[in-house]
Amino acid sequence: MAILGRFRYLQRVFAAYVLRRQSQLTFWHDVPEVNENFEADRLGEYYMPFLAKADFPGVLDPQGIPMLNYHGRQSLQYNPIAVAQYGLGNYNLFRRTGSGERRTRFLAVADWLVENLELNSSGLSVWNHHFDWEYRTKLVAPWFSGLAQGQGISVLARAHAETGDQAYLDAAHRAFEPFGISVDEGGVAFVDSEGNTWIEEYIVSPPTHILNGFIWASWGVYDYFLVTGSLEVKALFDSAVRTIAANLTKYDLRYWSLYEQSGTKLPMVASPFYHRLHITQLRVMYRLTGEERFNSFADRWESYLHSRFKRTVALFHKAIFKLFYY
Repeated sequence: MAILGRFRYLQRVFAAYVLRRQSQLTFWHDVPEVNENFEADRLGEYYMPFLAKADFPGVLDPQGIPMLNYHGRQSLQYNPIAVAQYGLGNYNLFRRTGSGERRTRFLAVADWLVENLELNSSGLSVWNHHFDWEYRTKLVAPWFSGLAQGQGISVLARAHAETGDQAYLDAAHRAFEPFGISVDEGGVAFVDSEGNTWIEEYIVSPPTHILNGFIWASWGVYDYFLVTGSLEVKALFDSAVRTIAANLTKYDLRYWSLYEQSGTKLPMVASPFYHRLHITQLRVMYRLTGEERFNSFADRWESYLHSRFKRTVALFHKAIFKLFYY
C-alpha cells in the first residue's frame, strides 16, 4: 500500500507540473514572497501576498469558495488552509485596490470559516478536512490542523477589523482554544522534553514539527493578539518564537533545509518550493520580532539556492526519501 501511495503521489506531481492538469498541487506552489506592505504592529495586509492564489483558476462553489481537485475517489474537496489563503490573497488585493469584488470574496471566505467550525472529539472548535490524507501515519477524515486553525484566525481577525461583526471575533475565540490544549487532549500544541512549545500542522504521534506549518500557525496567534490585545496570547506567540529560533539548527543540513523532524533514518528534506517558503517565512519572522537569528538563517538558506551542487544533492535526497518513506 505504501508503494501504491507513492506511485499515486508521483502521478499527481506529473499531472500537475508536466501535463499542467488542474489538481490540488497547483494551488499550493506559487512563488513565496514577503508582502512588503505589511506592518508588524497592526492588523493590515497579510504577511505574504498570496496574489496568485487570490485568482485561483480552479473550481469555486456557488458561494465562491475554492475546492481543490484531489482526483480519484477524493475528487473535489474543501481544504480549510486553501480556503483561508484564498481569502487572505483577496483581502490583500482589496486593501490595495479598494475593489468591492475582492472584499466580497474575502468576506465569503470569512463566512465559510464561521459556518464550518466543527467540534472535534474533545469538544474543541476546529476546521476539519473531510478527506483522507496519506502521510507518515494516514490522516483519516475528519482531521484538523494547527496550520488551518492559525490561518483561519488570520482571516477572521481581519474580517472583524473590516466589518466590526462580532460573529467573526466569536469564531476566532473558539478557533483559538486548541492552541492552549495539548495534542493528547484534542488540541494542536505540543511541549517537548526541553519545554519548547510547538504548534503541530499534522496531529500524529510522535509529532513531526513541520516547520512551515508551525511558522504560519504562529502568525495566526500573533494576529489574534493584535485583535484582542491579550498578554496571555502574546506570551504564547513569544513562546513559539523562542521554539522556532532555538531549533533552526535542527532543520539545517548545511546544504538545504528540512521540511520537518520526520524521525526517520533519512530525514525529510524540503522541496525547492518549501525551501524558498522557509526563507520567506524567516524574513517575515525577522520583521515581526527583530530577532536577528531569523535573518541569519534566511541568508544562509538563501545561499544554498545559489549552489548548483547543493540544489542537486537536495533534489536527490528528496527523491530517495519519497522512494523509501512518504
